[in-house]
Amino acid sequence: MTMKPDYKNWMPKGMVLGTLCGAIGCIGASAICHYTDLIKNETGRNVISGSLLFAGVMAGGAALWMAKMYQAFSYDGKRKMSRQIIEGIAEHVKLPAGSKGLDVGCGSGALAIACAKRNADTVFTGIDRWGKEYASFSQALCESNARAEKVSNVSFRRGDATHLDFPDESFDAVVSNYVYHNIPGDRQALLLETLRVLKKGGTFAIHDIFSKSKYGDMHSFVQKLRDMGYEDVRLADTTDGTFMTKREALWMGLSGSALLIGKK
Repeated sequence: MTMKPDYKNWMPKGMVLGTLCGAIGCIGASAICHYTDLIKNETGRNVISGSLLFAGVMAGGAALWMAKMYQAFSYDGKRKMSRQIIEGIAEHVKLPAGSKGLDVGCGSGALAIACAKRNADTVFTGIDRWGKEYASFSQALCESNARAEKVSNVSFRRGDATHLDFPDESFDAVVSNYVYHNIPGDRQALLLETLRVLKKGGTFAIHDIFSKSKYGDMHSFVQKLRDMGYEDVRLADTTDGTFMTKREALWMGLSGSALLIGKK
């Protein structure tokens, strides 16, 4: 039997269903409160019933938004935004034989595997802490996906993006996708920590929500990298139709998404 990769979904199905059940439960409880005598005091009954109805409507709206997110990010759905993003980042990674690459925050292994497939004579490593927030992602899942894709030049290990367990200039390429905005603190410092392990002449392609509220002044950061000797550094907007439209980015909460790319 042919194995199929399972890259999961950035919007967990359990979260969608749980929120929907919560909405139905609140609306049902509101109706029970309103149309029965469980609560004798009419004023109290109206307040509780109204509060439950409001909570149910809000949860229903959230469930609808989550469902649309799930549909958009599904690898098997019509939109396939996740696949478009992963393949789009991987296109920027073209390495000579014998090179080594690193994917920071590899999740289900999609980006590391895509880069390894495009660079068959290289070795890629994917690291992640695989926290409880994304319990369906794991090292075992990454390894299973690599086998399903028949990619043998990739490996996975547990790691911390804030303190990479690698010496300076260990890799010929570093990549990442929607990771650092989830980590509190100085995110420009996180970028520098990733670039620390990149060899001179190495390539980087980092995709994230580079909004000012999350990263500060990224245009100054790009200039800082240029002043440090990095080459071809640029911040490429990916909400211009490259990976998504501005309208999609707005309702998904992904405004500011861009690719930080260049060479050391």
